[in-house]
Amino acid sequence: MPVPSPHRTIEIPDVSVYDLLFSSLTPAELGRTALTDSATGTTVTFGELRRQVDLFAGALAHRGIGVGDVVALHAPNSLAFAVAFHGILRAGGTVTTVGALGTAGDVAKQVTASGASLMLTVGLLGTAGVEGAKDAGLADSAIIDLASADAGLASLLGEGHAAPAVTVDPATHVAVLPFSSGTTGIPKGVELSHRNLVANIVQVGPLLLKNGQTPDSVIMAVLPFFHIYGMNVLLNSSLYNRTHLVTMPSFDLPRFLELHQEHHIDFTFVAPPIAVVLAKHPLIDRYDLTSLTTVLSGAAALDDKLAEAVQRRLGVAVLQGFGMTEASPVTHVSSRGETPLASIGLPVANTECKVVDLTDPDFHEILPPGNEGERSDAGEMWVRGPQVMLGYLNNEEATEVTLLRDGWLRTGDIVQYDYEGNVYVVDRAKELIKYKGYQVAPAELEALLMSHEGIADAAVVGYIRPDDGEEVPRAFVVPQVGLDGSPVAVDKEELIAWVAARVAPYKKIRMVEIAEVIPKSGTGKILRKDLRDVPVSV
Repeated sequence: MPVPSPHRTIEIPDVSVYDLLFSSLTPAELGRTALTDSATGTTVTFGELRRQVDLFAGALAHRGIGVGDVVALHAPNSLAFAVAFHGILRAGGTVTTVGALGTAGDVAKQVTASGASLMLTVGLLGTAGVEGAKDAGLADSAIIDLASADAGLASLLGEGHAAPAVTVDPATHVAVLPFSSGTTGIPKGVELSHRNLVANIVQVGPLLLKNGQTPDSVIMAVLPFFHIYGMNVLLNSSLYNRTHLVTMPSFDLPRFLELHQEHHIDFTFVAPPIAVVLAKHPLIDRYDLTSLTTVLSGAAALDDKLAEAVQRRLGVAVLQGFGMTEASPVTHVSSRGETPLASIGLPVANTECKVVDLTDPDFHEILPPGNEGERSDAGEMWVRGPQVMLGYLNNEEATEVTLLRDGWLRTGDIVQYDYEGNVYVVDRAKELIKYKGYQVAPAELEALLMSHEGIADAAVVGYIRPDDGEEVPRAFVVPQVGLDGSPVAVDKEELIAWVAARVAPYKKIRMVEIAEVIPKSGTGKILRKDLRDVPVSV
């Protein structure tokens, strides 16, 4: 039997994202602080934000944008992003968010694939947005730099056009069209309806309040809004809970810490790479972080030892969530004081979860173990709920493989249950290393390497040995930085022996490469595909 959510079933409002977040504002909430843009120093209330969203929608409608039109949004975390994103939705359009670090080629591919007729970009991100849009065939008049003094955000709002009257079906209208990260393959456009996003906002919002957020919370928003985690968990769920969001355009450790100290931030969303910094970097001790009570990690699995290190150092509660673009994104969130640190917890409201045996052609279901302290066999996690996508854009074959006819979404993640049904992420199905018939999870070895005092960051990939064709674990490690700013020396053979003393023989690391940085996506997922073809050092 699937594991159901422990939370009560909730009614999903049959409304658009705009109506959920802005039409329900009370007179008292209109004057509350909604967002501070740390790059510009601008702070807006909920009432001011709604007014700007409406004016932006009016400006888009004046340019012919309406129901069925796709607008590409290429911008860092900022007030401009929030206004443009919700303005597009308010005008009846569909937003396709473009990664901040994408090349012109990446932008052109996404603009073309999504059918975007307008590009909104920001010069701070360079020329990729403009060049990519032009390469995709957009005219100069269809490319707007939101930071432009003459024709940017302020100019559009200053036109004073009223928001249009728009009617859409929340269940079928595609609100956003993010492209999956491509960490294991070619990025695909994910069709998410207003109902998908609304469902996940009302599923997640109350759990954030249960886990330490309050209406008076000040939230750090450094994880990118262009990614579904930043978009619907940080931006939209924070607006839904009427909290104060402080945005950062990109991660910079001193500025990150300054903002926590200056704004008395109490709730921070991170990905594992930031958790590593919070646990290990000496600069942390120079700032007053006593206001911080909660750190919630998502986008990739967080090791329990790393979580413990962050808790001890900062005196905070560390929580985990699990999600994917195809689920808007959240399917699981841990519970403060109840869920083991290594677990992503139980399903959110209105959501079912099951684990299936991939070695069985009939996908036999794996059940939670019967005794405390035990873990189930590992298998692929499947989820089902109202937040699950409509499908992949113009890709019926991929949709049928991932989204099954009875509503189950195949996550591609290998997990285990404990006896209470809590889920533990083992690794991505496509990234497991097969050594002499044994399955080796890179994430397990990475977590172990990260516990070494001389290692600041690590990644593990499979390497096919040319002499015998055997796939073996190969580690890439970034040395820890000393107080003088210089890297700590790492002896490869000693590190191999250190790991070997702590794992089963088939899990031993056979090769070590010293790296300056571990390649990662904007949300902190290790890009193992970028490491597999790195030449072996002599």
